[in-house]
Amino acid sequence: MMQANNFGKVAVLLGGKSAEREVSLKSGNAVLAALKRSGVDAHPFDPAERELGELKREGYARVFIALHGGQGEDGTIQGALALLGIPFTGSGVLASALAMDKWRSKLVWQAAGLPVPAFELIDAASDFAAVAAHLGLPLFVKPANEGSSVGISKVKTVAELSAAYEAAARYDDLVIAEQFIGGGEYTAAILGGEALPVIKIEPATEFYDYEAKYLRDDTRYLCPCGLAAEQESEIRRLAKQAFAVIGGQGWGRIDFLLDTAGKAYVLEANTSPGMTDHSLVPMAARAAELSFEDLVTRVLGLAEAG
Repeated sequence: MMQANNFGKVAVLLGGKSAEREVSLKSGNAVLAALKRSGVDAHPFDPAERELGELKREGYARVFIALHGGQGEDGTIQGALALLGIPFTGSGVLASALAMDKWRSKLVWQAAGLPVPAFELIDAASDFAAVAAHLGLPLFVKPANEGSSVGISKVKTVAELSAAYEAAARYDDLVIAEQFIGGGEYTAAILGGEALPVIKIEPATEFYDYEAKYLRDDTRYLCPCGLAAEQESEIRRLAKQAFAVIGGQGWGRIDFLLDTAGKAYVLEANTSPGMTDHSLVPMAARAAELSFEDLVTRVLGLAEAG
């Protein structure tokens, strides 16, 4: 791993213009502080307030992307940094765009033979009774291109589907309805081609929504996750495969649902995971005996030029 003083001048991209700006500011400031504690010459850089060309003009040698949501995770920033020739953390354009798009990533995983919950695209003209008949109730409705559970609804009756669609459509033109899988939610972080220990997520709310992720202190995160060793090993294997199939690089996170029989389903990928005090990758890193400082410097050391 590179020494801190060999990274050169580092920009931590934080904030941005997406619906997840506040979360990104928390993640970015945590990363920034940890890099500084490790002796890295790190500086905050908010692309909502500054022009990206300043990175080149001001001599930044590499970039730690702590942006979330549209433009931060969807390949836009990654493509711009690749054109500037500045190494950046995480995945490149293709994997970032695929991971951000819950519909297309599921299509790719399906094509590769990976298990995913049943799903379908919906719009205002959809036959919601037919959607419910196909996927069963309850089900989830979500915008295809948002993270942090923004715009997501758990739907228990056909009558609720129209309002759930409208709530999701405020954030994205593509909206998906997805089968409910009720055996628990788990996540596996990827770091340098390896899967870290699996975490089980137990929200006190009805599902793992924005409030449970970022605002509440009663969401439980279990690591060790409580699964049998063989079952956890299978989830870690699936996580590496799912990440590789979309072309993921450096670091990321793959979320899973288990059914009541214990079968794992790939839910979604995150190529710019949260790094707040409620975030999952730092928890998994601690279980693997990596401090937060070790984690961020390792991620930074994996930065590539795209």
